[in-house]
Amino acid sequence: MIKIAAVSPDSIGAELGLQPGTELLTVDGRELLDFLDWEFLTAEDRFEVEARLPGGEHVVFDIERPEGHPMGIELEPPRIRRCGNRCDFCFVDGLPEGLRDTLYIRDDDYRLSFRHGNFATLTNLKESDVKRILEYRLSPLYVSVHATDPVVRRRLLRNPLAPDIIEQLEMFGRGGIQFHTQIVLQPGLNDGKVLARSLADLFRLGDGVLSVSVVPVGLTEFSKHHLVREPTRDECRAAVELVESFAGRALSEREHRWAHGSDELYVVAELPLPPAEAYGSFDQVENGVGSIRFLEKRINDSAGDLISLRNKKLGLVTGTAMGRLMPMILPSLEKHTGGSFELIVLENELFGPRVTTAGLLPGAAFQEALRCRDDLDMVLLPAEAVNDDDRFIDDMPLAAVIDAVAPEVLCSYDFADVLGMPVATSGIDHPSHKIHAPNENISLDDFFMGAKHAALVMQRFAERGAG
Repeated sequence: MIKIAAVSPDSIGAELGLQPGTELLTVDGRELLDFLDWEFLTAEDRFEVEARLPGGEHVVFDIERPEGHPMGIELEPPRIRRCGNRCDFCFVDGLPEGLRDTLYIRDDDYRLSFRHGNFATLTNLKESDVKRILEYRLSPLYVSVHATDPVVRRRLLRNPLAPDIIEQLEMFGRGGIQFHTQIVLQPGLNDGKVLARSLADLFRLGDGVLSVSVVPVGLTEFSKHHLVREPTRDECRAAVELVESFAGRALSEREHRWAHGSDELYVVAELPLPPAEAYGSFDQVENGVGSIRFLEKRINDSAGDLISLRNKKLGLVTGTAMGRLMPMILPSLEKHTGGSFELIVLENELFGPRVTTAGLLPGAAFQEALRCRDDLDMVLLPAEAVNDDDRFIDDMPLAAVIDAVAPEVLCSYDFADVLGMPVATSGIDHPSHKIHAPNENISLDDFFMGAKHAALVMQRFAERGAG
């Protein structure tokens, strides 16, 4: 059973008399467990829905839905599948007290993997989960492999019951499921020969594994430093050498690089980033893989549509990771807009200087850094630092920063989203203060996406029916 949270006016759901609180029980006789069942089972143009209205009335609707017409129903968020692992580098274990409640949820949910690109370990799958993944063709999934050696992986996950990941991937691969994978690099555990074996094992799976990324472990001041440490420059260089070796092999045999190191891996290794074409369609950009090249590409591709900022001074606020890389972007941005950009790099005082990503900067840091900057005409903040409720990780509302800052404040993912031409000239919506996009650090309030995913659902349902 699933429950309706909201019904859009002038929608099919509203015409049927569905209301918030209505319990949706079955579709064509099949029990509804969560949003996946609802989306896939109602993808046909005609279906029967059994429901229980808030007043207790039991009804059955025979629904005919014209193609492209949504039901107009928003479901209550499902219960997140919790993680049964106890990784030494766990993000939740590295959090201080006093943050948003949803940040303390240890999620390891294949549904989030399919819908939002969250990485899951697949260690908590039940037989029914496996059947659903195969039946609904939930592909691609994003999987945290870390190591293909079962003994090493169980040690990394602190989970003696973790199944053999290669056997899992092979089984799903036979059912047509594909994967983007990641290896979080922990020196002394899954680097060196272990990393070489992991890359070789994943490569051997062929087209089932679409990509693999190697990301150096990131720790906060609150992490378990007595159990895990960050890799050194030389250790990252050794990892890059392995990544580049497999990337070259994949390029020769499969015409794409397949293996990628995160931007941070190259930064710590003090090596130049690969060119933009090395990242293909940037499938793991949300994982910090190719972030800088993606920004460069977005700016260059949108050059003709960027607004003129001549004689304007803009502040670009970011964390220390992007602070090292952003100077590669600014010349192109200034060339295409005519504006003058000042890079404002913030150290993370909430988690400590080891945490360098802009998405984990607290609102208090932005507020303090910009409070007296009346010399700026505009300020760009990293949009990934706020959730869909416009709150930073320390629960400070975006409005509090806006109110404390004299210049206009815009939240941006890639510059082109907020610096593009207005609707009248480019046909692109010009947001008032931020753009929402999928975020790998998903929480309950971020759970439901929109039209893009609905289209994927319809496509995959059609493929399932045809197959």
